Amino acid sequence: MNTPNPLAIHPDNAVVWYDDKLFLLDQRVLPGETRFVACDSAADTARAITDMVVRGAPAIGITAAYGVVLAARERFHADADGWRDAVGADIELLAASRPTAVNLFWALERMRRLIGTLEVPDPVSALLAEAQAIHEEDIAANRTMGDFGAELIQGPTDIITHCNAGALATGGYGTALGVVRSAYAAGKVRMVYADETRPWLQGSRLTAWELAQSGIPVTVQSDNVAASLMARGGIGWVIVGSDRIAANGDVCNKIGTYALAVLARHHGVGFMVAAPTSTIDMGVASGAEIPIEERDPDEVLACGGKRIGPEGVAAHNPVFDVTPAALVDCIVTERGVVQQPDAEKMRALMGVLA
Repeated sequence: MNTPNPLAIHPDNAVVWYDDKLFLLDQRVLPGETRFVACDSAADTARAITDMVVRGAPAIGITAAYGVVLAARERFHADADGWRDAVGADIELLAASRPTAVNLFWALERMRRLIGTLEVPDPVSALLAEAQAIHEEDIAANRTMGDFGAELIQGPTDIITHCNAGALATGGYGTALGVVRSAYAAGKVRMVYADETRPWLQGSRLTAWELAQSGIPVTVQSDNVAASLMARGGIGWVIVGSDRIAANGDVCNKIGTYALAVLARHHGVGFMVAAPTSTIDMGVASGAEIPIEERDPDEVLACGGKRIGPEGVAAHNPVFDVTPAALVDCIVTERGVVQQPDAEKMRALMGVLA
C-alpha cells in the first residue's frame, strides 16, 4: 500500500506537520506556482501568517497552534526549567500576526491552557497532540457543517461565493466550500460563481483552483458582477465563511461580503454563513466591536507586482467588513444551524446563560 505524500499539492494540504516541521502551502503564488514554506520557529510561523502564506480564520488558528509547538520545543531545549515563561513571548508574537480572525486567539488560548497544566518532563509531544487535535477537529466540524448546509439548499441551483472559505482556508474540506462540496455531491449545485475578491484575488486564484481540483463547476466573475447575475435569476444562495461572528450574529468576513448580503436580500437570494463555533466570539456584543485589519495601500494600488495607481494617490484597504445579523438568513456551524440569527439564538447555540 502506498503511503500518501503529506506534501502533495492539494487543497486539503494547506497546513501540514511533517518531519518535525510545519509546512504551509504558499497561497500567495497559487495557482501559477505551487510550493511549501517550511516554518521552524514561532517567528517563522507568525511571519507566514502576517505575510498571507496561510490565510483563512480556521487555518490561521491551526497554524498558530503548531507555532506554539515549535516555540515550546525551542524554549524547552534552551532552558528546561524556564521554558514556560519564555514561551509566553512567542505566544504574544503569534497573537500579533493578524488582528481580526478570532480563531487565532481561540487556538492560542487553548494551547496556553494546556501549558498551564503540563507536568511532564518534555512538553513537546503533549502540545503537538493538542495542535493535531485542533486540526482534526476542524476537519470533522467542516464535514458536519457541509452536511447541515447542504440540507438547506433546494437544488439544482447556482451559488455565489466570495473570497476563499474552502480546504485552503481550514484544516481541510472547508466551511462555505464544504457546504458546496456536500451540496454538489447531493446533486444540488449546477454552478459556483466565485467572486474574484480584490485585492488578493482569493476567489479567482484559490477558490477557482480548489473547486476545479475537485471537479466542481466554477466560473470566476468580477466582484461587481454579482448584482446583475442575481437579477438574471437562477442564483439560490450566496454562501460565505467568516473570520469572526459577534454575540448578536453580526458577521465579519472578507471585504465585499456586506455588499453581497445587501444584494442578496434585495433579490430574494438566500445568504448563508458557514463557520465553526471557534469563530463565534461571545465576548464582543456586536460587529462594531470587531477590530478591522487595514493592510498596505500598495495591495490595492498594484497588481501582479506592477503599480496600476498613479503616484501620490492614497488607497483605502480594509481587509474585512461586517454584515449585520439582520441580513443573514442562517449561520451554519458544527453544532447546528441558526436561522435569522440574533443575540438570544447565538446564546442558545453556544450554551451561554443570558
